[in-house]
Amino acid sequence: MDELFFITSNRNKFLEINNMFRTSLKHVKLKRADIKKIEIQSKNLEEIVRYAAEWILENTDFRKPFFIEDAGLFIDILNGFPGPYSHYVYETIGIDGVLRLLGDIEKRDAKFLSVIAFWDGHKVVTFIGEVTGKIARCPRGSHGFGFDPIFIPNESDKTFAEMDLNEKNLYSHRSKAAKKMIDYISKILLPTKSTNSTC
Repeated sequence: MDELFFITSNRNKFLEINNMFRTSLKHVKLKRADIKKIEIQSKNLEEIVRYAAEWILENTDFRKPFFIEDAGLFIDILNGFPGPYSHYVYETIGIDGVLRLLGDIEKRDAKFLSVIAFWDGHKVVTFIGEVTGKIARCPRGSHGFGFDPIFIPNESDKTFAEMDLNEKNLYSHRSKAAKKMIDYISKILLPTKSTNSTC
């Protein structure tokens, strides 16, 4: 495998994962493809991305190795809301709306989940990344996208939006899922070089 397609319209997601490929899987070129896909309504992110990948295989002629990623912010006190509906919630009530829902609540534990559905040319394999943290009381930072300005991973005192790309990838849910995919590609799909014994 010398190239892999990330099917997404989100340039920021592409930049985050491409940054990892450049350092961890240099001989595989990551490309972005914006292909129309169908996403089902489900509470399960893995079910959503697997369906989308299988829909592409069944309804398009795209047959190069590719992957799809979806992510969600799950807030404990809101029973996991917005979860798999995070994109819609961001587009409708936005960050301010989520902060208004939380108000002055002290318990602000949350997690970000990322799920990748990867078609290796033969089958669809999924990889899950998770990071736990807290919701900030007000937006902070100018980097990233989506709910990054209000999510603080437990291992840091910064929001994702206060981190540059390299720092965010040390913690993020998306980088954890992508690392599992990269490890899979490295160990399973890429041929290993054999050495001639002199014995």
